[in-house]
Amino acid sequence: MRLPCPLCGTRDLREFYCQGAALPRPAPDADQAAWADYVHLRDNLPGEVQELWHHTQGCGAWLVVTRNTVSHEILGAKLAVDRKETAQ
Repeated sequence: MRLPCPLCGTRDLREFYCQGAALPRPAPDADQAAWADYVHLRDNLPGEVQELWHHTQGCGAWLVVTRNTVSHEILGAKLAVDRKETAQ
């Protein structure tokens, strides 16, 4: 599998580390139940998901990769910092 890094171009999967689902974090002052849900609970449904990947063997950027969990097709990738700026 190959991932499209916005800075380096399309690269081999072995250059990356998958951190997991790219979920919105609870507010810093959220209650303990909200943080427990964020850390431990995942729906894990088939289909399109957004995942957080680190380009460890390349530029070091954090990416949000959109991937289909059924076909493993990569639908796109963007810098995580760009996602954070547009979410606020």
